[in-house]
Amino acid sequence: MAYVSVEADDRLEEGPERLEFKSFLGADPAGGQRNNQGPRSANVDRGYIQDENRQRAGSSGFWTIEYYQPYFDVDTSTVLKRCYSTLLPTSTTYLSTHLNPSPDLYGPFWTLTTLIFTLYLSSSLASSISSFLSSPDSTYEYDFGLLSISVTLVYAYGIVLPVLLWIALRYMGVGEWSVVEAVAVWGYAMFVWIPVSILCVIPVPIARWVLVGVAFALSGYFLIANVYPILASAEAKSMRLIIIVVAALHAGLALTFKVLFFSYYVVKAKGPVGIYI
Repeated sequence: MAYVSVEADDRLEEGPERLEFKSFLGADPAGGQRNNQGPRSANVDRGYIQDENRQRAGSSGFWTIEYYQPYFDVDTSTVLKRCYSTLLPTSTTYLSTHLNPSPDLYGPFWTLTTLIFTLYLSSSLASSISSFLSSPDSTYEYDFGLLSISVTLVYAYGIVLPVLLWIALRYMGVGEWSVVEAVAVWGYAMFVWIPVSILCVIPVPIARWVLVGVAFALSGYFLIANVYPILASAEAKSMRLIIIVVAALHAGLALTFKVLFFSYYVVKAKGPVGIYI
């Protein structure tokens, strides 16, 4: 019988009969090396790594990147589902169904950012087409000031307004939702304006009014259906009147979009006076 000596540092040695000895000890206090793939891949499959990241972010300050990292940890299919779900009548329980188990900031950020560029690009394209059809010999000059206006308007309404509303509700003792949920609801509510802004390139005024009305109705219904239950949970019944302010601000936003970005016309000159078509 052959004997093989095994040293304490777990090195592999071969005996006379090509026997091999290997240590299977994990990375515990007793020593040994850990298998870096098996346990971690299992944890990723079960979602443990994601939970660990959320706990680590929760212990970080709000001024650090790690604090916001969990709110951007979302896949594309989830974001798309949360976007088109805002167009359905069943979106009245959006917070408990589509934003469960946790809301995100990735979708709202890119929804608002995409809307900024679609507003400006669609408006500029439609205005240049209208200018060419009205006077082919004239040179159209793009108004880059509309881009800064769209940035200020969209981000103020989609981010600043829900944050201010959340602060006001917290001050009044209403804590049924978080600031991330408030921003998520407002950000996803603006999704319908992206296809509408593209379709408003159509040089037909009545069609643009109809499209703006549809976008206002869908996004307004979504906001009221999801914000009113939060207001109704307050002890003071007067808190429910805030929904009127929300509806008025949303109507003002829709009218502002129509006036600033969708008010282009084709002018056909007949005699000394031009008419709009």
